[in-house]
Amino acid sequence: MRCRAPAHRKGALVVLAAMWAFCLPAVAAGSEADAAREILDATGVQGGLVVHLGCGDGTLTAALRAGDAYLVHGLDADAANVEKARAHVRSLGLYGQVAVDRLTGEGLPYVDNLVNLVVAEPLGGVPMAEVMRVLAPGGVAYVRKGGGWSKTVKPRPSRIDEWTHYLHGPDNNAVAHDSVVGVPRGMQWLGEPKFARAHEQLASLGACVTAGGRLFYVIDEAPRTDIRFPSQWFLVARDAFNGVVLWKRPVATWVDQLRRFRSGPAETAFRLAAKGDLVYVTLGIDAPVSILDAATGRTLAVCEATGNARQILRLDDRLVVLVDTRPQAAEQEDSQVRRGQKPAPGARAIVAADPSSGKTLWRKQIESFVHPTLAAKAGRLFYQTKENLVCLDAGTGKELWRSAVVLDLTGHEAGWESPTLVADDAAVYCADFKKIVACSVQDGSLLWRGASRAGYNSPPDVFVVGNLVWLKGKGMVGLDRATGEVKRQIPTVGGYMHHRCYRNKATDRFFLLGDQGVQLVDLASGDVWLNHWIRGTCQYGIMPANGLLYLPPHSCACNMKTKLAGFWALAPGAAEKGKPGSRPGQRLEKGPAYGSEISNLKSQISNLESEISDTDWPVYRHDVARSGMT
Repeated sequence: MRCRAPAHRKGALVVLAAMWAFCLPAVAAGSEADAAREILDATGVQGGLVVHLGCGDGTLTAALRAGDAYLVHGLDADAANVEKARAHVRSLGLYGQVAVDRLTGEGLPYVDNLVNLVVAEPLGGVPMAEVMRVLAPGGVAYVRKGGGWSKTVKPRPSRIDEWTHYLHGPDNNAVAHDSVVGVPRGMQWLGEPKFARAHEQLASLGACVTAGGRLFYVIDEAPRTDIRFPSQWFLVARDAFNGVVLWKRPVATWVDQLRRFRSGPAETAFRLAAKGDLVYVTLGIDAPVSILDAATGRTLAVCEATGNARQILRLDDRLVVLVDTRPQAAEQEDSQVRRGQKPAPGARAIVAADPSSGKTLWRKQIESFVHPTLAAKAGRLFYQTKENLVCLDAGTGKELWRSAVVLDLTGHEAGWESPTLVADDAAVYCADFKKIVACSVQDGSLLWRGASRAGYNSPPDVFVVGNLVWLKGKGMVGLDRATGEVKRQIPTVGGYMHHRCYRNKATDRFFLLGDQGVQLVDLASGDVWLNHWIRGTCQYGIMPANGLLYLPPHSCACNMKTKLAGFWALAPGAAEKGKPGSRPGQRLEKGPAYGSEISNLKSQISNLESEISDTDWPVYRHDVARSGMT
């Protein structure tokens, strides 16, 4: 994980945190490991980026790395302390996981909203407002004051949103209520891998969600040199604001990596959901849903009745899972369609379970084929068969109504072909490759119908924003939610290549379209920002959340010379030169030779004579003799 020197926002710093401070018992005397453990227990920080201000000799700094989930950065204004701390960290073999730098001036060398924990002994010349600036939402400042400590927590701003399901929430409306996400202008963090495994086969990232300040995704980490190497699937958790890897869990089996390009399956991205401190996932292609602790990845429970799960919804008071009674059903159906055969009707079921214990609450058997389009809103659950739109009571599983809605799909790409089902308080919208139908949530009666079309190798887009239902056509088309009448049209700009092979996403302010790169379209003004230098990954796409734009690693060669590669989190806002709170003059560190004349410009150091010459390679040709060898 790499973090760039910050891009500070213009204008006066507005501290969003409502701070409270109280005295806590002083850290007990004893080993630095005990002191670090008491600090971590008192603050509740279970991983991420830790900053130690006034790190001294580095003993506590190193001890604050309590495990692999922590990345620690020590800062001290005293150059001698910095050298001592670095020597201590190196002696423990921790350098890299723990680093130490000299602090100059009042500014901290981090972007906004990056750090999970700041431990200060004391703050010194750094203003508390500067500490709050760099803290991530939910981050903690822990400052020694006299004989005790003061704890200050930065609350999560109401202007940013989570993205807990593939299509944002259980209603399938892929619109983030996030007014901070905007045109990308700054880097928040960059993670590995740099590229996905292959372009002509299965996408390497299967699912991605975020909740509670953490990011969760399923990814194939097998060698990228050849897609024929067996897959190595993992569920990975990162801190959402700095990208520090918190934990990994192996996923036993997933979709075959040699599955043909652009063939889905549509269900994989629906197999992961999160809410608060819990993660819901299938740790295998036919596995039941496991309930994991979001902070540690530890399994808390398994929903035994959800084997062969195809889609997971986390409602306020329950978990709802679409399951199939046949193992590898998606693969079988896809192969049958490609051979020109009609897939056999599969027996499916919808299971409701307790979201904490996994205990089954109810189960409803369904004999028809059900697409992975379950949607829930206001205590009602909706699903789509090939002939009917059906509504259930989410609390009991009782069928409330069904409406005849016959799907129009091509039948040539079973892997990704699926209708889009989106629910709001008044209507449920079902869009296929030809039409969109709005039905009343109360009784299923037809409200209106209109034209629809598939995305590029993806299901149709349906976004409910305000009083309009937006579809992707020639530009963006806004329909009246009550009547289906066209109310607005916003022209967009097509790329010189095809649309990306994934669904579009949106926020309350912007459409984020895959027309070549990530095209941001302002809903209010219609202004368009072209960003051909970034893109999402095949089949999954991008994720706008936490005030950031997340771009998983891709395998695309389009715009290779200008496009970013890797796992990126980008921030909005204009970049300024220099560190926040610093002046240009403070950035120059004057060493012992500063200002003196050097008569002999030849190096006085020979790496050939060094004790570590066999292991270090400090310059291009190894040493000043340009030996090029160890």
